[in-house]
Amino acid sequence: MSLINQNESVLTVTQLTKSIKTLLEGEFRFVRISGEISNLKTPFSGHSYFSLKDSQSQVRAVLFKNQKRYLSHTLADGQQVICFGRISVYEPRGDYQLIIDTVEQYGTGNLQIEFEKLKQKLSQQGLFSDKYKKEIPPYPQKIVVISSPTGAALRDFLKIAATRESSLHIQILPVRVQGRQAAPEIAGAIHRANSIDDVDIIVLCRGGGSIEDLWAFNDEQVARAIVDSQIPLVTGIGHEVDFTIADFCADIRCPTPTAAATQIIPDSAVLKEHLNGLKKRLAFQLHHKINSFERLLHNNIRLLSDLDRMFENLELRLNLSKTYLFQAAANSLTKRENQLNHQLQKLQYNAPLTKLEFHQQKLRLLTDHLVNRMQTRLNNRESDLSSLAALLNGVSPLATLARGYSIVTQLSTGNKGKVVSRSVDIAKDEKLGILLHEGFLECTVTKVKP
Repeated sequence: MSLINQNESVLTVTQLTKSIKTLLEGEFRFVRISGEISNLKTPFSGHSYFSLKDSQSQVRAVLFKNQKRYLSHTLADGQQVICFGRISVYEPRGDYQLIIDTVEQYGTGNLQIEFEKLKQKLSQQGLFSDKYKKEIPPYPQKIVVISSPTGAALRDFLKIAATRESSLHIQILPVRVQGRQAAPEIAGAIHRANSIDDVDIIVLCRGGGSIEDLWAFNDEQVARAIVDSQIPLVTGIGHEVDFTIADFCADIRCPTPTAAATQIIPDSAVLKEHLNGLKKRLAFQLHHKINSFERLLHNNIRLLSDLDRMFENLELRLNLSKTYLFQAAANSLTKRENQLNHQLQKLQYNAPLTKLEFHQQKLRLLTDHLVNRMQTRLNNRESDLSSLAALLNGVSPLATLARGYSIVTQLSTGNKGKVVSRSVDIAKDEKLGILLHEGFLECTVTKVKP
C-alpha cells in the first residue's frame, strides 16, 4: 500500500529547489561571514572560487572578477577574512553558495562591523533623512574648507578653484584628519565655521586611505556636528569607492575633493565665454546693418546728384531721405534690442540649473514610484510564501507523525529502509526502526502475530 495520497499534490525537483532558493535568498539577503579561505581556485575567467570554513563547517563561495578591484589585498589559502555578500542557490545542481561583494582582513572587519552598527543606529535616529538636507547655493561667495593644511586633498581642491576663475573667497580651517584627536577637531571646526559671517558652504575633505585612516569621519561626534550645522556642508572624502558616516550625514556627498570643488564652484570662464559669443554676434550684426545703410545712403546721394537739374528741392529731399534712413536705423536697432532681450530671457529659461531642478523633481517622483512598486511586490511575495508554507505543512509527513502515528522500517542489510506494512513480512528477532514525531527507536521483534 502506497503512503502517498493520490489526491495530494506532488512537487517536482524544480519546484522544490525554487522554493528552497526563495526561502534561503529571502532569509539571508545580506550576510557577513568570518572564516578561513581554503581550496582557492581562479580559472581563466578571472572569477575566484573557494571555501570559507571554520573548525566545524564550510560553505562554498565565489568572488566575481568585476568585484576584485575593490579588494585591498590578494586572496590566498589560509587567510582569516570577513566576507560580505548574499546566499544564492545554484538550481542545476541544487547547491547553495555565498556570492561575495567584498572581502576584508579580520582586523579590518571589526572596524567594518563597528561602522555598520553606528550607521544603523544613526539611520534609525533619522540623521540620514532628507529632511535634514540643506540646499547648496549655486553661486557661493564664501566657502570654508575643513581639511589637513598639508594634505593633497586641500591642494587638489584649491587647484580646481584656481582654474574656475571665480571671485570666490575661500577660508581654511586646519584640522588633523587621522588619529584619536582628529574627530574632536573636525567637529569643533564645523561648529566654528558656523560662527563665521557670510559663509555659504562648508567643505569637509580628505584624501583616500584605508578604513583605519578614514575612521575619524566615522565618528558619531562628527556626524552630529554635520547634522547640527546651519550652513550646507559638502563632503569630498577618500576615493569614489569610500563611504563614511560623514558622507551619509552631509547635504551632498562628492566622491573626491576634486569632485567637490568641481561641483560647488561655478565656472566663470564658461559663462564669460558664452556672453562674449553673444556680444560678438550682436556687434557683427550691427556692423553689417550699418554698412548696408551706408551703401544705401551713398547710392541715394549718387542718384540725387545725377538728378540735381531735375529737382529744385534737392536739399529738402535729401534731408527727408536722411530722416527716413535714421528712423529706419532706429527702428531696426529697437527691433534687434527686443530680439536680444527675448534671447536673454530664453537663455535664462533654459539655464542648466532650471533643467537640473526639473529633472531632480522628476527623479524624486520616479524614486517614490519605484519604492512603492517594490514594497507592493515584496508584500505580494510574502503573502505567496505564507500560503506555500501553510500548504507544505499541511501535506508534510511530519504533521501526520505529530498526531501519534509512526513509520516502521526494516534495518536488515538486504531490505534496509523498507517500510513495514504487514507482519508476515517480518521474522522473529529481526531488527526494526520506528520513526516517531520526536526521535527514532531501534527495536527487536520478539513475537510475530498474523
